[in-house]
Amino acid sequence: MSVEPANPVAAVRAVLPSLTPAAQSIARLIVDDPGLVVRSTITEFSAVSGTSEATIVRTARALGFAGYSQMRFALAAAVAKEPERLVPGDLAPDDPLTDVIAKVARAESEALADTAAQLDPDRLGEVVKAISEARRIDVYGVAASGLVAADMSQKLLRIGLSSHPFSDAHLALTSAALLREGDVVVAVSCSGETPDVLVPARTASEAGALVVAITDNPRSSLAGLADHTLVSAGRETAFRPAALASRISQLLIVDCIFVGLAQRRYETAEAAIRVTREATDRYRSRQSR
Repeated sequence: MSVEPANPVAAVRAVLPSLTPAAQSIARLIVDDPGLVVRSTITEFSAVSGTSEATIVRTARALGFAGYSQMRFALAAAVAKEPERLVPGDLAPDDPLTDVIAKVARAESEALADTAAQLDPDRLGEVVKAISEARRIDVYGVAASGLVAADMSQKLLRIGLSSHPFSDAHLALTSAALLREGDVVVAVSCSGETPDVLVPARTASEAGALVVAITDNPRSSLAGLADHTLVSAGRETAFRPAALASRISQLLIVDCIFVGLAQRRYETAEAAIRVTREATDRYRSRQSR
């Protein structure tokens, strides 16, 4: 993994679940207060984190840096670019609603910016091409990710693509077993470890389908089996579990795929949108009589 990107904090957050317990404790400090690393020598950070300098160096390397100094420089550059967004802060039980609005809006904006920065246009283009040419598209997701799966499927249907969302593992497995080469599965899972998504995705892959993962964790089991992985970003808080925090980022990826498909299949998509709009308009007109 390369953590030099647009936002090293987002990259660290993405791989945090896959780290060892000792490395996770260090990574959480980085995510919660990157400025602490910037201000601290390795000896000072060792004292604050309660871990050895050797553990800190190993963690920095596990995160993709050559060592602590390189990690410190990368975080310093990020803090210099966007000092306000890297100030620690979270929703509190006694926050007034004015603060809730501001903090939630800020968290959503940061999640969208982080996701956009991590999206590889070439990889996105390959996903768009595969879906455009697919015989059938299955979309798997449960709970909050299931809402994203349903949203994606209805968008694809709207532009004339054969798409089916599944939030039930048994139905997903039934469909996955019947897929073949030329079909595409989009598997949505914040952790990338959800069995109800992971097992059907693996079954689909074994059947010959191409698998696209939308996940927060690029080192997850789902990312490991997928042909293409698109990484979403979301910051978990006490009031916003990771899956909910990632939903807006997952929807951004879905919208980028949708627009890419509409561009690639412009005439077909335009005709399908027109026909489906006319059908729903006629329905609403009849219901209003």
